[in-house]
Amino acid sequence: MQELIDLGVMVFRQKNTKGTFKPHLSIKFRSNEGNLTTFSIDTTRTPTKYLQPDAYLITHAHSDHHGMSAMLSERAVCSAKTARALEIRHGRIYKGRTMEIGGSIEVNGVTITAYPNFHTVGSTSFYWENEVGTRILVTGDVKDASMLPKCDVLITEANYGDPGDTTCYFDDDIIGFRNILQDNACLAFGAYAFGKAQRAVGLLRGLGYNGAIAMEEKSLALTRYLLEDAGDIIGLGEACGDSICVVPPWDLDKLPMNMSKYVMTGRCDYKYPSIQISDHLDARGLTGMVQAMDPKFTLVYHPSGHRPGKFAAHLRGLGFNAISLDKVNNVLSNDFI
Repeated sequence: MQELIDLGVMVFRQKNTKGTFKPHLSIKFRSNEGNLTTFSIDTTRTPTKYLQPDAYLITHAHSDHHGMSAMLSERAVCSAKTARALEIRHGRIYKGRTMEIGGSIEVNGVTITAYPNFHTVGSTSFYWENEVGTRILVTGDVKDASMLPKCDVLITEANYGDPGDTTCYFDDDIIGFRNILQDNACLAFGAYAFGKAQRAVGLLRGLGYNGAIAMEEKSLALTRYLLEDAGDIIGLGEACGDSICVVPPWDLDKLPMNMSKYVMTGRCDYKYPSIQISDHLDARGLTGMVQAMDPKFTLVYHPSGHRPGKFAAHLRGLGFNAISLDKVNNVLSNDFI
């Protein structure tokens, strides 16, 4: 970790009052004004009686990035659409600050810029520089890295980062999706309410479908707010015979038996046929992202399990200085954040 110290950065994990690790990590550095600054990344809130970070950075509104907890802090930072998605998903008021993707805000003398990564509507990668000019980028989950900036310290994901796992190599089956659309008059897609459901609507409109799309309540609320060009989207109770339905995968059984049903997933454990549509880069894409950015140090922080370690080892084999979160030995309690 001496390399990070030389770059003016300390990355650490935090233990909660139960003595277990909080998700995911925090980073300390000095701002251009010399202020010692702490950003906590995709983590739960620290109880208010303890020292607080200067910002809780929320990359997007999926539950494994812990926005449900961090959104209740006035120190939370995320995109405006992520804030609204959190409110719709969890029925709580977002209390932090918001920014537009492509825009910047200042926290404790640090200018944070939001870049798009196209994982979900509103998902954000955060970029800033420290006192010594080190460029730091937190990607969150990534679908398209083409607009992300070069950096010196890269903090990124490895959802599909195991190069030895064949399931970590895939291409979106857009042709198959189009053929399903063309060949079925009565059709339903199983897609998670946040993220994949909006992707389904975007694909349908992009392929020229202009009819009604019926959705369950949560998917409908999220899509109406998050997509400006969603077109005619309606509740399931308003659906007629020629509507396409988009519902969570577990709700496909509730739809009429005469509908052709498909699950938008790379998994193979559903009873209905699946179509490969992912919101992530595969192993090749993640590797290409790191190669394009050419960082001096890479930390792989998400998800849990073996893939971060596998991806970090893969990067080291390519000549990059990389570690996974489980190898970070700096551990602080709530009292010393």
